[in-house]
Amino acid sequence: MPLSTRAALFWDLVLGVLGTLAFLIDLGADLWAASQYVLSGRYLWAALVLALLGLASVALQLFSWIWLRSDPHGLHTSQPPGQCLALLHLLQLGYLYRCVQGLQQGLLVWRQEAPSQFDLAYADFLSLDISMLRLFETFLETTPQLTLVLAIVLQRGSAEYYQWVSICTSFVGISWALLDYHRALRTCLPSTPRLGLGTSVIYFLWNLLLLWPRVLVVALFSALFPRYVVLHFLGLWLVLLFWVWLQGTDFMPDPCSEWLYRATVATVLYFSWFNVAEGPTRGRATIHLVFLLSDSLLMVVTWVTHVTWLPSGSLLQMLLPGAGVCFLLGLALRLVYYCWLHPSCHWEPDRVDGAWGLRSLEERPLPQNRRMARLAQNFFPKAKDAPALLRKGEVNGVL
Repeated sequence: MPLSTRAALFWDLVLGVLGTLAFLIDLGADLWAASQYVLSGRYLWAALVLALLGLASVALQLFSWIWLRSDPHGLHTSQPPGQCLALLHLLQLGYLYRCVQGLQQGLLVWRQEAPSQFDLAYADFLSLDISMLRLFETFLETTPQLTLVLAIVLQRGSAEYYQWVSICTSFVGISWALLDYHRALRTCLPSTPRLGLGTSVIYFLWNLLLLWPRVLVVALFSALFPRYVVLHFLGLWLVLLFWVWLQGTDFMPDPCSEWLYRATVATVLYFSWFNVAEGPTRGRATIHLVFLLSDSLLMVVTWVTHVTWLPSGSLLQMLLPGAGVCFLLGLALRLVYYCWLHPSCHWEPDRVDGAWGLRSLEERPLPQNRRMARLAQNFFPKAKDAPALLRKGEVNGVL
């Protein structure tokens, strides 16, 4: 194996370990916060934290189990029997099992002097599913948890040490998941430039800077109107769900599970942009940005005209201007990315990239992760030479 390829494989393995550790640390921080709420007698807050954890975990296990069942027989030869896999998912350990399996396959490939093309492609297949599940976990659990913690801090006017830990781990985990998912998408199309170090920094920053004002706005609304925030979320979520349905998504293997995917995407769209359909994305992304910005401005007007102010007035005077600056800076970085760094632009990719990104799809056999490849085509509609797999309409994971 060439030395550069081995180094890139090692870098991807390190990123996989860091992603798994970030998930465990964020989970531990949330459980720690819930235990502190119980010890201090704030049972409602503890119940909300555990409820968000439980709902997100159930959805994550459902996605993982449905995908495993839809993959062709014989693809995952090293997996335990079906009953053991079902038990793992029932115990809410399916996602962690996938992470361990992906790390084992990556380590196997890295240790081989001349890994087979099948081993390389299979490691790629596993890593793509893990990236998608990590993104879903981020917006189903981490982002709502962050909003809840910020609302509690704003209501009280101060933050405990465990709350600061939860806030910091959540922000890093959210941005990391978005970056990892976007990087995974780029590995699906042979003509798409790989995500390099400089591009990764820009993409990480604009997602973080645009997400922070949205989370703060929702947290402030939750702190002022805790009884109405659920109605607000459900109202917007239904509108976004209808929008996703109109775009005719076809991601899951059956119609029932497709609605689970649409409901999850609607939750993601409540906080951030997520493309699910083919065709030019600029118009839809602009509509979504204007929609969220209008909703956020309406909530800001609601705070200003409300007679009862939060006890953290001095903190709020710093947070609101800071959120506005973050939004403008994030918007500027997003324009920089789409004008000069997006795959539709003519630019040379930088060299720092994962080992999976060093191989063209023409140089490796299947298994091919059809789920992520189709999403990659949606995100990068201008990418040429799409995989023959999608042109032929073959099933996911066909050998």
